[in-house]
Amino acid sequence: MSKEEDNKAVVVRWFTEFWGKDVNLAVVDEIAAPDMLLKYSLHEPRRGHDDIKAFMTDFRAAFPDLNFWGTADLIAEGDYVVGQWEGGGTHTGPAFNDFLIGGLPAATGRKMHFTGTTVLKLIDGRIVEEIGLDDGVTALAQLGLMKAA
Repeated sequence: MSKEEDNKAVVVRWFTEFWGKDVNLAVVDEIAAPDMLLKYSLHEPRRGHDDIKAFMTDFRAAFPDLNFWGTADLIAEGDYVVGQWEGGGTHTGPAFNDFLIGGLPAATGRKMHFTGTTVLKLIDGRIVEEIGLDDGVTALAQLGLMKAA
């Protein structure tokens, strides 16, 4: 397989095991670089295995049904893989204060469903950064943290 195909296989695993319906936090240690950067508009940037695992643990505690999935074929070129996705979840867990614009009290029952595009950089088969452009405005409006115009 080519480097691009190898990188796409790593990203498929990441999307399935980290962002998919059933999280496997061991995947962070297995395919993420030790100082990986995870950056999306809704949250503070996260760096490194422990920080990324803590983020996902808290996110999934607050949104137990959290699930994201790809919506188009991955595109790979050199060290980069680009994917389009959609997903969301229902806030039925504890208070969640990780959104840049504010937090939610426990168990609001509010649902978010939104889309985005993510660019992942891989070096030697490990993810060194995941930078996403998400429709955070939609998610924040659905969660009641931002009012629609």
